[in-house]
Amino acid sequence: MMANSPADILVELENAVATCPLDRCARILEGILQLLTGSCDRSQELLANVVDGVLLRLTERVEARALVRLGVALAELKVAPPQTSRRLASHDDPDVACPVLRNSQALSTSELETIAISSGERQQLAIAARAFIEPPLTEALIGRGGRAVHLALISNAGARLSDAAYAAIIEKCVSDDELTKALALRPGTPDAVVRKLLSASPSPNVRAEPRAPSVSPPQAPTPTVPKLPSAAAYSSARPEIVALNRIGKLNDSTVNRFAIRGETANLFTALSVLSGTPIEIVEHVMTDDDCEGLVMACRASRLNWQTTLAILSNRSGTRLSFAERERAQHLFETLLLSTSQWTVRWGEIAANAQGNGCGKHGARAGVSR
Repeated sequence: MMANSPADILVELENAVATCPLDRCARILEGILQLLTGSCDRSQELLANVVDGVLLRLTERVEARALVRLGVALAELKVAPPQTSRRLASHDDPDVACPVLRNSQALSTSELETIAISSGERQQLAIAARAFIEPPLTEALIGRGGRAVHLALISNAGARLSDAAYAAIIEKCVSDDELTKALALRPGTPDAVVRKLLSASPSPNVRAEPRAPSVSPPQAPTPTVPKLPSAAAYSSARPEIVALNRIGKLNDSTVNRFAIRGETANLFTALSVLSGTPIEIVEHVMTDDDCEGLVMACRASRLNWQTTLAILSNRSGTRLSFAERERAQHLFETLLLSTSQWTVRWGEIAANAQGNGCGKHGARAGVSR
């Protein structure tokens, strides 16, 4: 007896699927799923291609809940039937499409772009949650997605943002404080992008947390304003500071030494690198009469109180009074780290540096009891 070829067997199986009862189709689908998910000792690519046509026919004859199960199972496979995966990813029912869109490796970037442009928000959010997103797909999601999609992309470290993507998001940040904050705090956001956010967006309303009563400092003579480093001094200092930070040696001991020795360019650059804020903001808080901004910048840089005190004591050449020291220490100990990091990068301090005249005491929004 001559054996039938695999192609002939598939044709017969497809014909049988086309005419068999729906409950039997569901059983066949379940059997194929077990075959795919338990095929570790077989050639998965060959098996996936062999059953692809049959699965396509079955997807037309089973209920949505069976398709949801199929999508979840195929999304977890390293090698999945490609045509079936594309059909499920393009399905109108988000419950069917989202597991595949979120996890399947069978979908190309161009296929995901097409779906992102034509699908609804749930599907776009599923794509935005993928472990790795190429820049063209990121740009498509930014262009077609809404605010929730933009926030999901910004919070996804695996989403690669191109210059065009940054430019598109910055335009949307003009009227959205939460989006601005998310982008400013995103690891890897270039300093140039943060500066554009500062110049393009209005001052955000930093939500105040319960704050401890502050003690008004006594009247004192106006401190001497320290001389700001030149651009050349910053250019010379930055490579060394970045190198120290990369190897974990830009610490309290190093910064304390900068402050005591009066190495202003090194000190300013170190605060900029550690806190993630532009150098212009560091210059502003270092020359401000009030110590709140500088204390917040030190807190955002994860410096301890002794280093912070050294910076405060050496920035103007005059010793702090007892009341000033007590007030500064109280601020340091009650400031929230997360709020400090956000505010020095974007908030009342940044607004002051841009000349918006918002007052000096907005930094207290980061104080907690």
